[in-house]
Formats: sequence, structure tokens, C-alpha cells
Amino acid sequence: MPPKILIIDDDSSLRRVLEYNLQQEGYDVYTAADGSAGLQLFDEKSPQLVITDLKMPGITGFEVLSTVKERAPSTVVIVLTAFGAIDTAVEAMKLGAFHYLTKPFNREELKVTVLKGLQLQGLSEENRLLKEELSGRTEFKSIVGTSRAMEGVFSVVRKVADTEATVLITGESGTGKELVARAIHSGSSRRAAPFVAVNCAAIPRDLLESELFGHVKGAFTGAIRDKEGKFQLADGGTIFLDEVGDLPLELQPKLLRVLQERVVEPVGGTSLQKIDLRVVAATNADLERWIAEGKFREDLYYRLSVIPIQLPPLRERVEDVALLIRYFCGKFGAEGVTFSKEALQRLQEYAWPGNVRELENTVERLLIMREGDQIGVDELPAKISAAAPAPEGGVLRLPAGGYSLEQLEMEVVLEALNRCDWNQTAAARFLRIPRHTLIYRMEKYNISQPGRK
Repeated sequence: MPPKILIIDDDSSLRRVLEYNLQQEGYDVYTAADGSAGLQLFDEKSPQLVITDLKMPGITGFEVLSTVKERAPSTVVIVLTAFGAIDTAVEAMKLGAFHYLTKPFNREELKVTVLKGLQLQGLSEENRLLKEELSGRTEFKSIVGTSRAMEGVFSVVRKVADTEATVLITGESGTGKELVARAIHSGSSRRAAPFVAVNCAAIPRDLLESELFGHVKGAFTGAIRDKEGKFQLADGGTIFLDEVGDLPLELQPKLLRVLQERVVEPVGGTSLQKIDLRVVAATNADLERWIAEGKFREDLYYRLSVIPIQLPPLRERVEDVALLIRYFCGKFGAEGVTFSKEALQRLQEYAWPGNVRELENTVERLLIMREGDQIGVDELPAKISAAAPAPEGGVLRLPAGGYSLEQLEMEVVLEALNRCDWNQTAAARFLRIPRHTLIYRMEKYNISQPGRK
């Protein structure tokens, strides 16, 4: 995007000259006839550079300078002053102005001064971002997305990161739940302390209690020494409980006690250990349904979901697909590789049952197997290249003579299963129905995977 420049001057002729010259250089230019209107435009447009006259009726250029620097310190301000009033311009520079132009000035002088000012602004912004990264405050550097759905997620993370509230992140597999958990940790005051991730579904059931809470020597066969659990290792920092829905019912009261009292009891131990940590949990399960089925404790659910964050599936933020592809190309060292218009369209039309993780794996495979620096639709996996755009005006068009609703429903179920490689869970997500509803429809229409009885 071209840099934005705001001109504030009560001389209409000078405003027009400045506007024309700067537009010729490719800048986005906004103008205001007085300080009040100028500051209003400044708030609306957030320009990188402001050119203001010092002597104006009402709000003076000095007041504009002071307000701009207060609201956005990195904004570059160039002041205009009449010949013979150099002392006034120097005073403005002491208050934060970048430079001054003495009326009358020529186009080249204007061009050079503005260019140097914007270069300074760019360096200032780069320095600010570098400082933030070094201090651990670039929370979203690994989370890519500009869609409205992701902006909503970013907004919640910014608000809750530097609190002690327990967060429950929900969403389908591959949507980036751990990345969000790490963003919460890096945006908190605990960022210098450990971030300990635990996949509750990946640890054998009989070892999970010891892994989480530790054990003492002799607690069970093979416990030859005391061992700290993940909660003790995360003391002072953040523990991330991934797939918390898979936590066995018998361990859920122990986790509830940790959340309520901030104490841990190791397996075989007789004393409690105090801990100070932040708990962030995640699941792709419908915990409210599991509560109704007796698989998850209701009191634990409400303790975990003080702040709920729902991550959208990739199919609901199609506008982020192209951005993610560019990001992954850079990640894999192929910044110069592009995708044809048709290939990109097919990638955007695909349902992505595996979400961002599936897209990343697909891009990596395409980059390895590519023939040149542009990837075409013929290089895409068959299940993606076969994706077809919806007819204009809707998802489908019915024949004029009518069509059987049952036949239509059967075809929709078959299409979803084929798109998702007959993965019933993914197909149910694609159709936005519960899995048991999909299975009912398959049984109703006697649908089974080809090659299977």
C-alpha cells in the first residue's frame, strides 16, 4: 500500500499544489483546511506523515504537532513556515517535528524531504517491531490470517493474554490451537517462564496421572525415584492441556482441585505442593455434549472455560488461504514460487477437512514435487483439482421439471464423503451436521464406501 500523507494548511492554493505533487509521486494524500479538521482526518486515516502549516486560525500547527506526537509518536511531521520565521520552525523541531519547509519551496525540495521522512518512519516502525519481538510481544507472528473471523480471535487473545484467566480453546483438528495458546503465553507477564504443552490423548491412560502430577519413589513398580509432573515443570509459567476432553473421568477431580486450590498431589505422595501457573486447555470435542453423556464433569468444564476461544475451520475463512500459501512458501524457502489463478481457485474451493495443518502439508508437497516456479492446477492432488466452483447464483440449480429431495440429499452426502476421502468425521464437519446424523443418512440410503461391504 502507498504511504498516506495528510496536508493541513488554510491556504487552498498551496494545498492543491502539495496534493498534486505528492499524488504524482504515488502517495495517498488527504487535505484539511484547519487544525480541527486535520486532527479528525488524522484519527480516521492514520497517515505515516503529516505536513502542517504553523500559523493557522483556531488550532495552530504547534498544537497539531503536539497532538499527533501524543497519539502516534512514530508519525513524521513536517512543518511549513514563511521565509524569515526560521526560529519558529526550529522551535517546532525541538518539539518533535522531523523537518521544515520554508515557503516558497520547489517540488524537488518537497519530494526529498518527504522521502527522507518516510524512510525515517519506516526505520522507526521496524525498530519498534524488533523491540517487541525481542521482548516476546509479537504474539501472532506464527498465526496467519486477516479474515474477520481471525481478527476476532486476535482481539480476544490481546485482551486476555496478560491476565490470569483460564482459557479453553476449541476448534477442529489442525486449526492452530497450540499456536494460540503460545500466543497467549508470549503476551503475558509469564512469557520468560516455561510453556509446557501436554497432549492428554497421546499419553497412555495408566501413565497420565504420573505425567501430569508427578510421583514419589516407590509409588508403583518402576518408580525408582521422585519425579516432577508437567504441572510442577510449568510452575511460574503456563501449562497447555491439549485434547483435555480425553482426560479420564477419574483424573478430572484432581485437575479440578489444581484449578481451584493451585496445589498438586504427586502419585503416592502424602503432602501437597503449591504451584503458581496459568492453565490453557484445548479440545476438538463437543464438551457440552460430553457432559450430557456423562463423559466430562460439568464443574471442570466451567472452570476451564472462563475465557472460551473458538477457532474457525479453514473453510470458513477462505480469504486467508492465499495468504497462508504465501506464508508457507516463505517458510519452506520458496518465496519466488507462485500458483496459477486456476490452481489458487481450486485450493480456495477445497473443503480442507484437515484445516491449516493439511494446507501446510499440501504446500510443502507441491513445492518439493513442482516442475517450475509456477504451480498449475494439473500439479494439485486429484481431490483438490477436482473441486469445481459453485454455479453462479447458488450452490446448485434444480431442473425445471423438479427433483426428488431424497435423491438430492443422497447425492449431497455422497459428494461430501468423496471430497473427504470417506472420512466420516470430516464429512460431517463439511456438512455441518453431527457425525451420528451423517451415519443415519448413510444407513437410510444404504451408502457405503466403494470396495467395502
